[in-house]
Amino acid sequence: MSGALLGSYQPGGTWLHRLPASAKLWGLLVLGVVVVAVRGPVSTMLFLAGALGLVAWSGAGLRLFLGALRGILVVVVLLGAYQAWQHGWPRAVESVGDLVALVLLATVLTVTTRIDEVLDAITRGLHPFARLGVDPEKVALAFSLMLRAIPTTIEIADQTRDAAVARGLQRSLRARLTPVVIRVVAHARATGDALHARGIGDDA
Repeated sequence: MSGALLGSYQPGGTWLHRLPASAKLWGLLVLGVVVVAVRGPVSTMLFLAGALGLVAWSGAGLRLFLGALRGILVVVVLLGAYQAWQHGWPRAVESVGDLVALVLLATVLTVTTRIDEVLDAITRGLHPFARLGVDPEKVALAFSLMLRAIPTTIEIADQTRDAAVARGLQRSLRARLTPVVIRVVAHARATGDALHARGIGDDA
């Protein structure tokens, strides 16, 4: 399951693979704004169909596609139920559809672009802001840590769930949630200690 939420790079020769990482990042940003700004379940279904088309075009297999959806399944169910209860089914369809479309678009980016290329594009794009005090390398490092933390957290949650099921505690929220929190915090502290040991983040 590790890395399934957004997918991992899949080599290929499609137009999406050949497109520069910077162009794909800008495209993801623009499409994300459009998906959120345009209202209505009909437009949401169109965006979702377009995102599915891009996923298929990118060469992502069915397993990777299902993995991306599995990673947000709980959020989708809870969000859909809440929106349907508070605002009705049209709003629920819109909210859930927009979320799934955004995740699929992000999956297309990670499937067709090496992570190093994404980080290099972010670093280059932030260089003009260096005179304002922005450190492009540190921002790129933050993105890298975030992208690696997401699949790690999901993997920890899966392992904790399997352990709870093996002990017959699958219905115990405490048995499933507490170990996840402890292990995620421990992983974050270990990462921070490793960065500190290398002098990353220290004041000049």
